[in-house]
Amino acid sequence: MHSFEYNSLQAKIQGLSVQVGELFADLYKDPQQDSMEALEAYKSLRRLLPRESDWSSQSRHIGATAAHKATQGVLA
Repeated sequence: MHSFEYNSLQAKIQGLSVQVGELFADLYKDPQQDSMEALEAYKSLRRLLPRESDWSSQSRHIGATAAHKATQGVLA
């Protein structure tokens, strides 16, 4: 189990990915906005974080649940 408590850089990346996920959700709701750049920024930030299980390429990046909820407009 990973914890952001011990890695401030990963905690900052997680926080930014949640914020960008929220931005994507807001932009996506407005048909006049192009949300794809925000989505790409979100994905790039998420890829900077290690995976939950280092042995599996199918595992999710740490903090995935909160970040995903942000992209759906759900406050964690």
